[in-house]
Amino acid sequence: MAAHSAKPRTLSAELAAALREGLVIPAHPLALDENRKLDAESQRALTRYYIASGAGGVAVGVHSTQFEIREPKHDLFETVLAMAAEEVARAGIERPFIQVAGICGPTDQALRETDVALRLGYDAALLSMGGLADLTEDDLMSRTRRVAERMPVIGFYLQPSVGGRIFTYDFWRQFAEIPNVVAIKMAPFNRYQTLDVARAVCSSSRRDEIALYTGNDDNIVVDLLTAFRFDVGGELVEKPIVGGLLGHWAVWTRRAVELLEEIKRIRGSETISREWLTRAIQVTDANAAFFDPAHHFEGCIPGIHEVLRRQGLMKGVWCLNPEETLSPGQAEEIDRVYAQYPHLNDDDFVAAGLSRWRASE
Repeated sequence: MAAHSAKPRTLSAELAAALREGLVIPAHPLALDENRKLDAESQRALTRYYIASGAGGVAVGVHSTQFEIREPKHDLFETVLAMAAEEVARAGIERPFIQVAGICGPTDQALRETDVALRLGYDAALLSMGGLADLTEDDLMSRTRRVAERMPVIGFYLQPSVGGRIFTYDFWRQFAEIPNVVAIKMAPFNRYQTLDVARAVCSSSRRDEIALYTGNDDNIVVDLLTAFRFDVGGELVEKPIVGGLLGHWAVWTRRAVELLEEIKRIRGSETISREWLTRAIQVTDANAAFFDPAHHFEGCIPGIHEVLRRQGLMKGVWCLNPEETLSPGQAEEIDRVYAQYPHLNDDDFVAAGLSRWRASE
């Protein structure tokens, strides 16, 4: 295993403040050609698109990047992380921009991936707890501490229907106390479980150091408008969900950036227009077309790819797993939401920048 510094990497004060203020962090897809090999030009174009869209970061090596990149026959984990890091460095971004590496697997694997991310200059680890059914909550807590001893950690509550598991309130309460945990992405697609995380963080001594992020694709806008408020030992504690780390924001990203900025302007208001509830449902309806809950989310990655293909950012919807394809009727559903909600897409923005993002330099 690679050697590492005894002192953990931490976020700069500027980046930590931006993370707590709220960022749009797209979950970066994987661009393949018709032979299911990496399409480097499209992969780089995607990163350039997210930067140009005004996103506050990218998350690479996560579910949307396809977990199969870690399989020896593909061996793409380090390659795709390096490509995104190169594009971020080349862009000379002047605003705070967080590079998040998806980290998976048992502790030894997670630490190896963490070392790769550190070497490539990533800022934080989005630590998946999926596929680890044999580990207890205590085991997962120990694993989190080991990763956090090396770099900042973003916790991840993943819905059980796509490989996650349900955790207790006490788990999240202890999780929030781990030094160098900087945020938690809540994606259980469940109000009760989302509430557990928010209450746990509000009750933690580190509540001011941890940002709440939505991954609840079925409830993005309402989450971003929500502030949780609890009595903690006689003190009224309030925390908002400040941003999102989302596969949904891998498409129509320019509109997502505008959406979050608009929400930031109004989220301190005592009253919010009912129009926001309508907007929330429109976003959820679009997400249903992309993420395919009608078929247990089987088409969620190809659905993202299909939107990007239509825009010219990807050449096809191919996945490393040949069986991972659009579900029956999914393309028609994407047609429907395109027609129903034209104000949600950023096709004009993409068309204006596409040739520049696809240029080799």
